[in-house]
Amino acid sequence: MAYPSQLGFQNAASPIMEELLHFHDHALMVAVLISSLVLYTLITTISTKLTHTTTTDAQMVEMVWTVLPALTLIMIALPSLRILYLMDEITTPHLTIKAIGHQWYWSYEYTDYKTLLFDSYMTPATDLLPGHYRLLDVDNRIVLPMNSPIRTLVTAEDVLHSWAVPPLGVKTDAVPGRLNQTTFMTLTPGVYYGQCSEICGANHSFMPIVIESVPLKHFENWSTSLTI
Repeated sequence: MAYPSQLGFQNAASPIMEELLHFHDHALMVAVLISSLVLYTLITTISTKLTHTTTTDAQMVEMVWTVLPALTLIMIALPSLRILYLMDEITTPHLTIKAIGHQWYWSYEYTDYKTLLFDSYMTPATDLLPGHYRLLDVDNRIVLPMNSPIRTLVTAEDVLHSWAVPPLGVKTDAVPGRLNQTTFMTLTPGVYYGQCSEICGANHSFMPIVIESVPLKHFENWSTSLTI
C-alpha cells in the first residue's frame, strides 16, 4: 500500500514486481550515467579546445558515439526481454479466476469452483469500516492462496477496462469479446489494492480491485463456506 509523500513504487508483493523494480533501478542508473556524460561533454566542449575541427571530425570520436549508444541499448534490452518472457511464461496454475469488467464494477468467477462467483463494488464512504480505505475498498474481495501460481482471465462486457494491481506487477486490458491472460503469485499474506487503469467512462476511477492473500488453509475454509 502506498503511503503519504511516497516517491517510489509500492513494495513488491510478487516475484514479477521484484524483477520490475530491479529493472527500473537498472534503467534509471543507465539514464543518470548517460545524462551525466552528455552534460560533461557539453560543458567540456564549450570551455575547451574540443571544438577544434580535427577533434570533432575525428573518426575515433564518431566510432565512440556510435558504439556506446548501441551497447547501452543492449544493456537495457536484455533485462527487459528477460522480464517480458517471465511475465508471459505459462505455468501450471493452482487456481484460475476470471475478471469481467462492467460499467463500473468488476465480476469474478473462480473457474475451478462452479458456484463461486460474485460482483465486487466499491464500498461507499458511509459504509467504510475502521482501517478501510476510501475509494479503494470493495464489498467483496478476491481471496487467493499465497505462494500459489494464479492465472487470471480478463475480459469486459461493455467497454474497454484495465485490471491493474501495482504491488503484483499486473496490468491487463479488459476487451469486450476477448480473453486476455496474466499470471502472478503473491509472496506474503496481505491486502493489495488496484484500480481500473482505462478511461472507461465517468466512473472509471471508482472500479477498485482488492486482493486478499491468505494461507492455503484459510482459503480452503473461505471457499468451502461459499460453495456449500
